[in-house]
Amino acid sequence: MTSLPSRRVLVVRNAERSPLGRFLPWFEADGLHIAEVTGDAVPVEPNGFDAVVLLGGGLLPDDDERAPWLAAERELTRSAVARGVPLLGICLGAQVLAAVAGGVVRGEYGRPERGSCRVSLREEAKADPLFAGLPERLRFIQNHRDQITELPPDAVRLAESDACPIQAFRVGERAWGVQFHPEAGADRLDRWDEAALADAGLDLGVLRAEAERAEPESSQHARRLASNFAALVHRTAPVSSANLPG
Repeated sequence: MTSLPSRRVLVVRNAERSPLGRFLPWFEADGLHIAEVTGDAVPVEPNGFDAVVLLGGGLLPDDDERAPWLAAERELTRSAVARGVPLLGICLGAQVLAAVAGGVVRGEYGRPERGSCRVSLREEAKADPLFAGLPERLRFIQNHRDQITELPPDAVRLAESDACPIQAFRVGERAWGVQFHPEAGADRLDRWDEAALADAGLDLGVLRAEAERAEPESSQHARRLASNFAALVHRTAPVSSANLPG
């Protein structure tokens, strides 16, 4: 069996508590070489990389006072989209993509989503390569109180939920944003603040039980989404020794 050439993927980690999670071993198994950056190390161009992944964090896309690296992250996103470099934005990463491309993100808007939540794929997702092979109804971990309230011009809305109409979208042919966390399994809830959730009227024990019940199917669907993204990276990246990790 012929092994896939390794592709270099730049991962921007915006918060210590929001890692690449289960996507890390899955991406590596699919022939992606991961380079994670944080803070001042975030570049403004995706030079030397075949794809970009932007992770979550309790910030807004323009929250530069709290997170000065967001200015570089926005430029990185803008450059990746312009060059056609495959990009996947998760939660905050999706909001960065939306804001850069001309959409609107509002802080503390609507009803927060916490724990394992239902997501529905729209008709447009049937022909979208990131969601190929996935059923219409999904469950993924969510943990947000901010929302994308207006898509960028010409963006395609791909998924929705009752509490958040924009759950997934595509900008151009190779940039995706997802509000949910496919990289997070039910064990992510082990790190959540029980007291803070209680103050919001939520029971961490109940949220954990719901997430654990949904985990087998959620993990299967997340694995498919990760494989779909890896396949996109392999299809779009040039076969060159320059792409191999040094």
